[in-house]
Amino acid sequence: MVKTAKLIVNGNTYELPLVVGTEGDTAIDISRLRSETGLITLDPGYANTGSCESSITFMDGEKGILRYRGIPIEQLAEHSSFRETAYLLINGRLPSEEELNAFSVRLNDHSLVHEDMHDFFEHFPPRAHPMGILASMVNALRAFYPEIPERSEEEEINLTFSRLLSKLRTMAAMSYRISMGHKIVYPRHDLSYCANFLNMMFDSPVRPYLIDDDIVQALNVFWILHADHEQNCSTAAVRLVGSARVNLYAAISAGIAALWGPLHGGANQAVVEMLLEIADSGGDPAPFIRRAKDKNDPFRLMGFGHRIYKTYDPRARIMEKECNKTLNKLQKHDPLLDIAKKLEEVALKDPYFIDHNLYPNVDFYSGIFLRAIGIPVNMFTVMFAIGRLPGWISQWKESVDDPHWRLHRPRQVYTGLKETDYIPIEKRK
Repeated sequence: MVKTAKLIVNGNTYELPLVVGTEGDTAIDISRLRSETGLITLDPGYANTGSCESSITFMDGEKGILRYRGIPIEQLAEHSSFRETAYLLINGRLPSEEELNAFSVRLNDHSLVHEDMHDFFEHFPPRAHPMGILASMVNALRAFYPEIPERSEEEEINLTFSRLLSKLRTMAAMSYRISMGHKIVYPRHDLSYCANFLNMMFDSPVRPYLIDDDIVQALNVFWILHADHEQNCSTAAVRLVGSARVNLYAAISAGIAALWGPLHGGANQAVVEMLLEIADSGGDPAPFIRRAKDKNDPFRLMGFGHRIYKTYDPRARIMEKECNKTLNKLQKHDPLLDIAKKLEEVALKDPYFIDHNLYPNVDFYSGIFLRAIGIPVNMFTVMFAIGRLPGWISQWKESVDDPHWRLHRPRQVYTGLKETDYIPIEKRK
């Protein structure tokens, strides 16, 4: 028997079916609400609205749980690689050794970027933000790599997946090198996905980049932690734009644009900028904490709290560990980490932060980690985008395969003027 919820409007009762997920999360199916009642729901920010059914990522914000395809994020961070996690998200299962090797070969084969695209990169203004460049260049990929009619749809889609996963990493490194006025470093066939990126970023004829396996592993973890996060702003953008049946490049470009915002992917950059501000003012976080608690002050402590998590972000614990390991390995003392630890100590004890569920999130430590391995601040969000790409692809793929797919078309409650006559310009006051 299908369970239902009852809605009573003006004495009329309507039964709405309940949809129950595998982890017990329950939704009221309102897909026929307007046709049966003439009503719509109003939910600014969609905090209470499920836009789809998905089998990719499970989150429990109350318990601090995050799983990809059922596997806890803690296990993936400890045992998996970013390539393997990408395969898991996109294909719905962990690969065999043979499948993972074949996947790695495909990523290697498609790591080069069309030489004509270099001109595009070099003609962006010097101060153009890397995220704006990346969104534009991903959209342009379709022109350089059009569909081939002789290939099957499945072959074409898998090829596009491989191109994006490999070329986005290459284009990110290219944008950094060009912004620095340095020659582009091409990908190497003998390096892993993460090692290749670091080498393309930092190798130099006068100072060859030395691959450090511990730093490579830490970057793997960083990207695994960011690989997917349910129906967040950028993922929702990819699904919404993709619902118009645009090509995957265009949908991913929309996700990059959404991620650019300081309240989403730009948060790790905002955390470092906040910590620098605290350091410049003497290093005492107390005045900033007081400002954050003042409801009349618009100041916010970046890196605290999360729209979903009402307890400690599980990714933050892992990122803190990797951050400390990296700083110890590089023998770096970052005063920003000391300030961050003071802030965290306050947040875990202060009733205001506890009552408002303002616990550190993954952005709180990821910016310090990226800073430690030499990533410039304006590239932080690009690093997030590379990590989130497998999630965007898997979410797009799931929506395309959904038999209940519909073009996304939210409704609204109109609050403007009622019908009013046009006034000729000479009669307007």
